[in-house]
Amino acid sequence: MVLAPEQRAIIQASPNSRIFLSGPAGSGKTTAARERLRALLAAGVPAESILLLTPQRTLQEPYLDLLSSPERGAGGEVTPATLGGLARRSVELFWPLVAEPAGFGHPDQPPVFLTLETAQYFMARLVRPLLEEGYFESVTMDRNRLYSQILDNLNKSALIGFSHTEIGMRLDSAWIGEPAQRRVYADAQECANRFRTYCLENNLLDFSLQLEIFVALLWPHPLVRDYLVRTYRHLIYDNVEEDAPRAHDIVREWLPDFDSALLIYDQGGGYRRFLGADTDTAWALAELCETHIAWSQSLVVSQPIAHLNNALATAIWPESASLLLPVASQEKAFSPPAAFSVIQSRFYPQLLDQVAAVTHRLLEAGLPASEIVILAPYMADSLRFALMQRLERLSIPSRSHRPSRSLRDEPASRALLTLAMLAHPEWELHPPRDDVAYTLMQSIEGLDLVRAHLLAEITYRPRDFTLAPFSGIKADVQERITFLLGERFDHLRDWILFYRESDRLPFDHFLRKLFGEVLSQPGFGFHHNFDAVRVAASLVEAVRKFRLALQDVLPWSELGREYLLLLQEGVLAAQYLEGWSSAWQESVLVAPAYTYLMMNRPVRVQIWLDAGSSGWYERLSQPITHPYVLSRAWPAGRVWTDTDEVQAGRESMARLVCGLLHRCRDHLYIATSELGESGFEQRGELLRAFQRVLQGQAQM
Repeated sequence: MVLAPEQRAIIQASPNSRIFLSGPAGSGKTTAARERLRALLAAGVPAESILLLTPQRTLQEPYLDLLSSPERGAGGEVTPATLGGLARRSVELFWPLVAEPAGFGHPDQPPVFLTLETAQYFMARLVRPLLEEGYFESVTMDRNRLYSQILDNLNKSALIGFSHTEIGMRLDSAWIGEPAQRRVYADAQECANRFRTYCLENNLLDFSLQLEIFVALLWPHPLVRDYLVRTYRHLIYDNVEEDAPRAHDIVREWLPDFDSALLIYDQGGGYRRFLGADTDTAWALAELCETHIAWSQSLVVSQPIAHLNNALATAIWPESASLLLPVASQEKAFSPPAAFSVIQSRFYPQLLDQVAAVTHRLLEAGLPASEIVILAPYMADSLRFALMQRLERLSIPSRSHRPSRSLRDEPASRALLTLAMLAHPEWELHPPRDDVAYTLMQSIEGLDLVRAHLLAEITYRPRDFTLAPFSGIKADVQERITFLLGERFDHLRDWILFYRESDRLPFDHFLRKLFGEVLSQPGFGFHHNFDAVRVAASLVEAVRKFRLALQDVLPWSELGREYLLLLQEGVLAAQYLEGWSSAWQESVLVAPAYTYLMMNRPVRVQIWLDAGSSGWYERLSQPITHPYVLSRAWPAGRVWTDTDEVQAGRESMARLVCGLLHRCRDHLYIATSELGESGFEQRGELLRAFQRVLQGQAQM
């Protein structure tokens, strides 16, 4: 690997140095930190004394690749962690110290750690009766979003550092709109209070409670502090700007005790602000480091892209100095055609056809599929399906990643869950015939949707829950379906009928058995479909954690039914690393823009869909929470005005656009249609910014 002199300086720095390294994305900071980690291990520093801290687990991948490489010698293991992970490990290890002081109802019993999914389950149990009483009656939103926003408020209180009983007051004090909204904030506060009380009574720890216990009770405890200080002597803390103030508070107090520390700050970052990220408290950590190194040169972007980045940043947000990139020569005029091209059509379906065609031409020209990403501000199911279908039609290898997408919306998981319903008639969850047809298509290799519908129509009886054998079908229909596919259908049917007569297994064990004995075998749908394998692995992990969290609440025989009912409400999925892994990079990535940013992976070509959409600068509607008001920088009692909303929209769009361009090597395609996906004319702020850039060039 060829390293720049400034990167080698970081790698070869004294083992006792504390360095704060800042610079734009793509300037080689993570590469230098990874090689610094390699150098520490090669110098004999015990691996178990090194703490690798990131705001999100997915950002650890470059380091984990190093730690799992064959060149690593024998010895201990580096600890990769997030603040939440560190809090959970500490609570689990020192539970007897905090169980009683924290107010848990059963301090003599072990804690139950909740995932996002299991936390939503318990929240749903508490909130459903309140909804029947009239809570949130002025709010129109899916229940799963309601549950997740209440949990988000609790998480914000823990990450920012204020009591969870102040959530409603803070939101109310910043509101100047309709009085009915104040009742919504009061309802949200009541639900948060009830959930916290329920967790304490039943030894349940969601993310917010784990973090609060760690910060308030464990971190100040001399025994815990001594254990952590003695265990970890070296710190590498990447993407500090994406972490929350409470994490920065802990590191601020801990930093003097480390023998060495390397803190990495991305200029222009802060994309996780909606999750509590605070760039101000991150930047303040530089005061505690003896050495502050600032890089400005990008090792990724071409000069035309750097020019475009600067022109767009200035057009969107005049206070965008931290987002600008140095350019080699200001004398040479910026050439927009060298930086970006426009894909334009009148109607939206035509636009998607053109995007697929452009992608196909790029692949034919020799560009690897992994060097292309197709991004949108939001990735609705309809857009995702329509685009992926067009790419598949042109034999373009592609994958989609949308972390907030519920597992029930993934075709592979829907097939598994439908088969689970068929195998458990006692649950009395009768899937409709269309779902069974779609499941057969997913489960049997070579079965198209038309023949799958025909097979389901003839063999499946929803009322009495029976599946007839293929041999009972008329001969002409058998020939139409083909005997090969009929044999595979009978094998799947026989497996389900045999399981119905067998002893029941825990739900996650059932899914493993179904996957291993049938669906992953030759001739069945998951045998060559690696994306389906990834989804199946995530589903099994989710169900296993659900079972472990609820095994003392419900009999394990009922957990499968409860999980299915929860998914029907659209519960948001927890984060599973399989979807973020670079092992899936040999394909075109289709993803929301912010998701791609947190992958932190540059590509040669980016395609931005819906350039005229308001989604590039408008926040999602969140009637029960507010990422700016629930932040440390927002003064208590200050009102949130339209001016604040406009300013926040401009800043967030500038950070988003520049963050994407910092990860674009060669060329950008802007895709826009006169009429958007909903049929309305598109005149969004991003499109106006591009027009101002072009007008500025025309006047030069």
